Amino acid sequence: MTDVLYTGPVPGERGGEVMGGGRTETSALSGTGGGRAITTTHNSQRPNACCFCWCCCCSCSWNEEERRKRRRRKRISQDTKMETIPNCEACTKPSVEEMRLWSQSFDKLMKNPAGRNVFREFLRTEYSEENMLFWLACEDLKQEMNKNSIEEKARSIYEDYISILSPKEVSLDARVREVINKKMQDPTPHTFEDAQLQIYTLMHRDSYPRFLSSSIYRSLVHGGSRTSSES
Repeated sequence: MTDVLYTGPVPGERGGEVMGGGRTETSALSGTGGGRAITTTHNSQRPNACCFCWCCCCSCSWNEEERRKRRRRKRISQDTKMETIPNCEACTKPSVEEMRLWSQSFDKLMKNPAGRNVFREFLRTEYSEENMLFWLACEDLKQEMNKNSIEEKARSIYEDYISILSPKEVSLDARVREVINKKMQDPTPHTFEDAQLQIYTLMHRDSYPRFLSSSIYRSLVHGGSRTSSES
């Protein structure tokens, strides 16, 4: 069997500078049925990533990059902000007790399909829905047993959420990206495990507290409570 050659984006170049203000990236993904190569050139310099932290007031380049992404997504998504979210998970209507449990821990929210749908709706209002989509894609990959399907789904996840060429790119540090690039040479159901954990933690620490105080969640709980009391 011929070895699969994989050349992904170089993690060190994610925030690197190139003399003359330019930077190029070549991403080649090979798999069953052929390969594809994409080359892009950026003409603006980007700051080096100084750290990976969770403090929203930090002025490091990671947070600055995240702020730029959100502003870009806001411009793209402004007209479709309140549209119905496509491809929601099938689930039964949650009870008031279930919805209240979501505030007890992020794990309880994420283990409940209805909770994930509501949280995903909230993430969309913050232009970070791709975090949930990536997490769900990784969960789906973990259930796959067929090798060809694993390679196909892993390649799709990489192109959709890892590649810096994608508008749905999630924020990962250089170490995790390097691990992914190595694992993509021979993908398994757990190729994105480190990245999935990092995005899970990001949603927990960054988005979850705001979700609990959001009008989306509060209206569900309060509306459900009124309905129960009237019955």
